[in-house]
Amino acid sequence: MTDLIRKSFSNPDDVLRYPKVTIESVRVGDLDVMRLTAEPGWRWSESVGPTVDRTACPVEHTLWLVLEGRFGVQMDDGTGAEFGPGEVGRIGPGHDAWVVGDARVVGIDVRSASHQQTPS
Repeated sequence: MTDLIRKSFSNPDDVLRYPKVTIESVRVGDLDVMRLTAEPGWRWSESVGPTVDRTACPVEHTLWLVLEGRFGVQMDDGTGAEFGPGEVGRIGPGHDAWVVGDARVVGIDVRSASHQQTPS
């Protein structure tokens, strides 16, 4: 059997809002696909971290794609990277992330639907 699933961020399955960030998600089979829209000044450890009592994001982002803006990431071990439009990567658990500069970030985050429900 072949599956065909069509979803739209115009009608997301879930929406999370934190200071300076909105995360809309759609379930596509065994994947959660999220659109993150983060405003300048957003930082995971300051916006989301306090609500989940963590200083680093515990979630693995299997595929991260930046559509707009610049996005910084620093892993707990000190390694880091900056992502810009059209760049993709994988971000393991144990990191902080933030908007770089004065433009908002819009990105797509894909991960297994079996992940814990801890926010991005």
